[in-house]
Amino acid sequence: MRLKDLFLALFLSALATPGRAAELHISPAGNDNAPGTAAQPLATLAAAREAARPFAGREPVTIILHGGTYYLPETFQLTSADSGTAQFPVTYTAAPGETPVLSGGLPLNLTWTPLSNGIFQARTPAGLTLDQLFINGRLQPMARYPNYDPAAAHYNGTAADAISPERVARWSDPAGGYVHAMHSALWGDMHWRILGKNPDGTLSLEGGWQNNRPSAMHKKFRYVENIREELDAPGEWFHDAKAGLLYYMPAPGVNPATARVEGVRLRHLIEFNGTPAQPVKFITLRGLTFRHAARTFMDNREPLLRTDWTVYRGGALVFHGAEDDTVTGCDFDQLGGNTIFVNDYNRRLTFSDCLIQDSGGNGIAFVGNPAAARNGITWHGANDYATLDRTPGPLTDDYPADCLVENCLITRIGRCEKQTAGVEIDLARRITVRHCSIYDVPRAGVNIGDGCWGGQVIEDCDIFDTVLETGDHGSFNAWGRDRYWELRGVPPGELPALALLDVVEPNTLRHNRWRCDHGWDIDLDDGSSNYRIYDNLLLHGGLKLREGFQRIATNNVIVNNTFHLHVWFPHSGDVIAHNIVMDAYRPIGMKAGQWGAEIGRNLFTTDDADRRKYLAHGCDGNSLAGDAQFINPATADFRVQPGSPALQVGFVNFPMDNFGVQSPRLKPLARTPVIPALEIHAAGADTGSAATISWRGASLREMVGEEFSVIGVPADSRGILFSDVPEKSAAYQAGLRPGDFITRVGSRTIFGVKDFLAQAAGPDAVSPLRLTLLRNQKTLTVTLTQ
Repeated sequence: MRLKDLFLALFLSALATPGRAAELHISPAGNDNAPGTAAQPLATLAAAREAARPFAGREPVTIILHGGTYYLPETFQLTSADSGTAQFPVTYTAAPGETPVLSGGLPLNLTWTPLSNGIFQARTPAGLTLDQLFINGRLQPMARYPNYDPAAAHYNGTAADAISPERVARWSDPAGGYVHAMHSALWGDMHWRILGKNPDGTLSLEGGWQNNRPSAMHKKFRYVENIREELDAPGEWFHDAKAGLLYYMPAPGVNPATARVEGVRLRHLIEFNGTPAQPVKFITLRGLTFRHAARTFMDNREPLLRTDWTVYRGGALVFHGAEDDTVTGCDFDQLGGNTIFVNDYNRRLTFSDCLIQDSGGNGIAFVGNPAAARNGITWHGANDYATLDRTPGPLTDDYPADCLVENCLITRIGRCEKQTAGVEIDLARRITVRHCSIYDVPRAGVNIGDGCWGGQVIEDCDIFDTVLETGDHGSFNAWGRDRYWELRGVPPGELPALALLDVVEPNTLRHNRWRCDHGWDIDLDDGSSNYRIYDNLLLHGGLKLREGFQRIATNNVIVNNTFHLHVWFPHSGDVIAHNIVMDAYRPIGMKAGQWGAEIGRNLFTTDDADRRKYLAHGCDGNSLAGDAQFINPATADFRVQPGSPALQVGFVNFPMDNFGVQSPRLKPLARTPVIPALEIHAAGADTGSAATISWRGASLREMVGEEFSVIGVPADSRGILFSDVPEKSAAYQAGLRPGDFITRVGSRTIFGVKDFLAQAAGPDAVSPLRLTLLRNQKTLTVTLTQ
């Protein structure tokens, strides 16, 4: 039967039988000229889509995919012509008990010839490019230095000498290789393509644009790949595209002659492509497995307002202009870039019961159009009050909204790109993440990149083992670098209202379990505002609140830690109440009059000295200290017993046994965090600063602890901090300001206060005195005369 005859027969059948659901079957062993029945299935998604279009939205349509691998010749596109309706949805589903795999790769039937040193060679088809190589279903590492080490903390192996002149000299033609490096402050990562060698023997590179605040390569955490001379470890491979030859050193137990070999070619496997006027609607993907999508780290270059992020707007599954669609019960395995990308205008999408593992980029990303933000600017620059658009909310509707991620297990994402998250939310509104387990990730489990436009809800989740390869971050991270942040010329008293122009609805974190051993459990960073944080169990890193407005943190249990209060604004409206904390607060850069609307009615489990530590700032006069009387902390039950003093300060027990995925399919697969033993902290211990000295009427000292995060520099940075610069001081008149971090005097690096004084005021000091400093995370130079 010809395909057009099949369409006509199906359509006439549907019209002749009102209310009947149309059903089509496809199989990798099928035939696109078949009728599409279970006995005679079609072969491709494209044929099934064309067969379904005449009655999509007129009758319920079900396309049943039978088991096997569907190697997609091109990205499968769904448009508004394929839409269903609420009454007559369209469903692409796995046949019961079968596993259909949608692949962006291709099988390679190769003839292998053994070479020396355990390496095999095979000729590949003309014109083939290989981004990734899978042997028997498992991704193999490109030839690299240093060799792949599954236990290594960064990139599975790094070396300071990865691009040293001695090593580069070993490579005959490195063009086509890659250099991967962490950001110097561990704020993500960057990547470069090798173009060749320069005349002086160094590498000619392009790239490094994958961070909105780029830096030099990290001095230690870097590696190279796709270099022929580095093929020296089992599992490694190298493809010489010019010669059409593939080289492979088999992993233990692999016989190349019988192994299943697959390459990767497509970036995107399925795209939903509609518009706000003609969206792709009421389509469900159920029970499908997605594999073999190309890496896209070199395309990750679009800056997003003033977040740290750049972005590539793509993934294995992409939504653009979609409404009321669902992805459920699907597995996403070893994909090279972003897993799911929800781009610009989308509404009411649901992702449920999905397993996302071993992806190169983000798990699920919701990212709107920067043009939808009023007064939106990228990292460098600030707005002026005189020209500020003071209309609340977005300028357009070109952003994701009202979407749900529920009962998903997201683990080991960011295998290639480190500035990633299990769930990324940027320029979006009312995104709910519920009952998800997210762990083993290089940066945040959930990241909200700005305040546009609030209404996000993170609830009932289990998020831990995060920030494993980066720094200065949390299991939950947020920024609020919105139109009000660093606003120039703002009249006194107006900033609190201006801070809510973009985050027009509160963001809510409720009833989650968090653990971050390499940062904060919850990190509300630069300018994050309008948050409601309650009924959370924090297991290690505590809760950080940097400058922002209207953050209400109540009824949380912070195990072995406390609140970290960094450089608050005056009149912030912040509230910290009814919490259980196990250490004194850790303020950095807090001044009189900047301690929020209320900090009180909390329980300290250490000593009354911790409760009394900040009484002078109006804190905790009505708080208590004592034993919380947890029911069973060893089994993660941090509810309190009747009679606990926590109840006297208004703490209310919340459930401790239903965090994370609850889906019967995924819950048995999900790990849970290690529950810490309770620690006894030294009561009243000083967590303050180093000794302060005076110079030109200003106070300066070395930095300690979390102050490096406040300034925005790595913890091993060299320099001294001007902690206070009165306006009448000579230092202020010369151009220095409070918070300036001095890194150099002239051409010399500063290693501490004594070193600074020797160079700035000692017998060898010169005039004029040129100071290199960091202010508001920007490098400046101030010149002073003696």
